[in-house]
Amino acid sequence: MVRFSSSLEDKQAETRKKYELHEERYDSSFERQKPVYSENPVQEPRQPNVVNSEFYDGEMVLDEKPQIHEAFQFPPSENIQFGVKYAPDSKPPVIGNNYTIRSNSIIYNDVVIGDNFRTGHNVVIRENTNIGDDVLIGTNTVIEGDVIIGNDVSIQSNVYIPTNSVIEDNVFIGPCACFTNDKYPVRINYDLQGPRIRRGASIGGNTTFLSNVEIGEGSIVAAGAIVIHSVPPFYLAIGTPARIKPLPDHLKVPNKL
Repeated sequence: MVRFSSSLEDKQAETRKKYELHEERYDSSFERQKPVYSENPVQEPRQPNVVNSEFYDGEMVLDEKPQIHEAFQFPPSENIQFGVKYAPDSKPPVIGNNYTIRSNSIIYNDVVIGDNFRTGHNVVIRENTNIGDDVLIGTNTVIEGDVIIGNDVSIQSNVYIPTNSVIEDNVFIGPCACFTNDKYPVRINYDLQGPRIRRGASIGGNTTFLSNVEIGEGSIVAAGAIVIHSVPPFYLAIGTPARIKPLPDHLKVPNKL
């Protein structure tokens, strides 16, 4: 079991060490398997993998048995870079079954991805990012690294997700949403704090979020809103700057992703 705290102090590099040391807890229906990295990897028969996530008291809990894929062969015409080595000791990405990665996408080393992963074109996913099952990353979206994304998440095109962001399960993020993590850009030293998007939230297109805001469970952010404060669970944020209103009862339902 791997825990990620709300402060994001547990980085993905530590997660990777847990895999290598057999410290993770696998589902009892599968055999334990230790990732092995080598200069000349040998392809092993594919085994089922499990990437489940749950959130308890502000923490994301992942039970993981990743599937290792090395020496990927993508058609040269697709111009896909899978496993960008950003540091000498960085490790190849880990990805589950049934994935679709479209042309001109770039995925760095030290990235962990679950099953049924799909991207649009020109997607960038930086190092130390952990992504669950059934996740869509739309065209031209950039994920800057040290990011956690849960299961059943749909991120549309042209979205920017900065370092130290957390997106929980069953979240929808509309096109051109922009999240930030620096309260005083390039003026003073500041701990970068991205957003925390809670389970079942829905984010409209062309929205902007200041650093360190929390979007509560089941809440909705209307298109074009500029969110400068956290949004409580099952509330609506609308306008510029966003005003916070109770969510109508008929909208207090799960996202249908």
